[in-house]
Amino acid sequence: MSNKFACTIKRIRFDENYAPADSTRLTTNFANLARGEHREENLRRTLAMINNRFNTLASCDNPNADRYSLEIDIISAELDVEGNGQTFPFIEMLKSTITDHKTNERIEGMIGNSFSSYVRDYDFSVVLPALGCKFNEKPEDFGDLHGKLYQHLINSDVFKAEFKKQPVICLSVSTTKTYYRTANVHPILGVEYTNDDYSRTDDYFAKMGLSVRYFKPENATAPLAFYSANNLLSGYTDFELISAISTMESFQKIYRPEIYNTNAAAGLVYQPSLSFGDYSLTRIVYDRVERGQLAVKQGKWTEENFIQPYKDILNEWAANFSIENAGAA
Repeated sequence: MSNKFACTIKRIRFDENYAPADSTRLTTNFANLARGEHREENLRRTLAMINNRFNTLASCDNPNADRYSLEIDIISAELDVEGNGQTFPFIEMLKSTITDHKTNERIEGMIGNSFSSYVRDYDFSVVLPALGCKFNEKPEDFGDLHGKLYQHLINSDVFKAEFKKQPVICLSVSTTKTYYRTANVHPILGVEYTNDDYSRTDDYFAKMGLSVRYFKPENATAPLAFYSANNLLSGYTDFELISAISTMESFQKIYRPEIYNTNAAAGLVYQPSLSFGDYSLTRIVYDRVERGQLAVKQGKWTEENFIQPYKDILNEWAANFSIENAGAA
């Protein structure tokens, strides 16, 4: 019998043969592309976009823009709440490895990138509507359980044995906020943007121990939101940062072309909008409406299969959780 709240890590290669596992959220960036009659073509084109963007940013000694390619693994973390071998799919992230085709060296890429969570679906798609919360309203304990489960995972011996650094999660900027360009320019991440508006999402990630900074990389049309626990600017290598940018910017061009594949870049003051009309579509097919509807279904599934069955043990565990004992099963 295993320990309560024991963590396990599984890897699945994200390539043109990828098929989502039964436990994968179908709204997840990578899973949503691997469905339907265009699945293999979608995956090939997505991987080509990622590699092309990486080589554009890693241009030194790379005259033909083909020196590097990325291998991407889907990292699935599961929790055994009762210690009886029955696991729940907690989160999925991406881990990249860079191949240098000139030296045949394999180089560590970023852990994190995309972030997929059933409990997050439950919080945003079930809890908030049930309470009748309006824009940016939330209960005081909103995200507490999710944040503690996340910190338990990344501080576990299982996670630390697999990954040397903590994740950096890279998301789209919000269409409800205004961003202001600063004079700060990072050699890899690009121009920094700021905003001072309260965000329910930022608060949610803060309970995971993550803070956000916004950067628009070279030749990008909009800033990306980078959530990290460590120092984003000094805690990661150039290749790790480039791998995160190339991976997540490619996904955002597919899913939010009105922001990330526009024909005009963000200016000094930037208000993202999904109604912006001057953009180009990628040649990658997916169902945006279905993707939105599935989030609610996944949240209700989480309520029925995780929150309600384990309510008492989850509440007791969360009440006794502290950063000092995070990761202990």
